[in-house]
Amino acid sequence: MIKRKTTPAIGSFNRFSHWVTKATGSPMAFLIAILIVIIWGACGPFFHYSEVWQLVINTSTTIVTFLMMFVIQQSQNRDTMALHLKLNELIASNKDTSNRLIASEDLSEEELEVIKKYYKMISDKAVEKNSLFATHSLDEARVSLEDKPSKIKSANNKQYIKPNNK
Repeated sequence: MIKRKTTPAIGSFNRFSHWVTKATGSPMAFLIAILIVIIWGACGPFFHYSEVWQLVINTSTTIVTFLMMFVIQQSQNRDTMALHLKLNELIASNKDTSNRLIASEDLSEEELEVIKKYYKMISDKAVEKNSLFATHSLDEARVSLEDKPSKIKSANNKQYIKPNNK
């Protein structure tokens, strides 16, 4: 495996965010959070439910939420990138898949919509043939799209109309 050089700060933050995400997602962390709220609530009568008493929990939760947002987002970004790479590897290694979908996460919203319409056509074709396990490709969907102009709503061939079931 190729290891990329990262700065010590980035490597440390990656390890820290991974550890924090794992720790805060555990049942023990949830129980500790509930315990803190119960203790805070029980202290209310001693502090006469003052504004300072309320400010303590409000400030604490706001700070923790703000910091956790960055930590969780870092962990999420890393997990998403790893998942995309794994999917790209599966697509690239299978001779029957379309390599056009490698790095599809970098496509524009419009490009993704066009591909989605082709996959909708593949799904419709499988339903028409009453076989959800039949294999169809994007190329086959494109040929189907070109052969059946009645399925095209707009002149620029970007809109797909579902065929009427008779």
